[in-house]
Amino acid sequence: MVIKTAEFVISNTQISLCPSPDKPEFAFIGRSNVGKSSLLNMLTGRNKLAKVSTRPGKTQTINHYLINDSWYLADLPGYGFAVASQTNRYQWSKMIEQYLLTRENLYCTFILLDARLTPQPKDLDFIHWLGGKNIPLALVLTKADKLSRNELASSISLYKKTLEKTWDELPPFFVTSAETKTGREEVLGFIAEALERHN
Repeated sequence: MVIKTAEFVISNTQISLCPSPDKPEFAFIGRSNVGKSSLLNMLTGRNKLAKVSTRPGKTQTINHYLINDSWYLADLPGYGFAVASQTNRYQWSKMIEQYLLTRENLYCTFILLDARLTPQPKDLDFIHWLGGKNIPLALVLTKADKLSRNELASSISLYKKTLEKTWDELPPFFVTSAETKTGREEVLGFIAEALERHN
């Protein structure tokens, strides 16, 4: 897939203000500081499309981008640790839950996972929650460039073995790096195939 245009549409905290669900939508979410903004910029080829921050929890709203005038990319608030009050974190979780359960044009939710970490309880809980709600999802390991080849292989193997304990069939799985652009073609190819299937 070639990204010709990527335009910011709206940022909000109310599901009712999201763009009209008349185009396919792909959401990206992950624990705070997982490298989501960097990955989105890498995928779209726009260095400043999503704001990159070293401060966890920077994304506190649902940000919509229109890609190639044909589908939406939704950047969701991170979950887990964030520099925010407990009240705000609860509001984020309710907003995310409402979005995932009611967004009728949502084709897939990409869950970003830091390749350097062992499977985290909050990530696994979120993955299982989505699976239990029959919400289509894909897993994306980020920051693959920070690991050696053997370390990366071990990380991938551990994630798959952990999920195989409770999943009959594993969700689609991608390995990425915003620095080296690893996984870009694979993720965009997956989105392109999903768009073709639903046309």
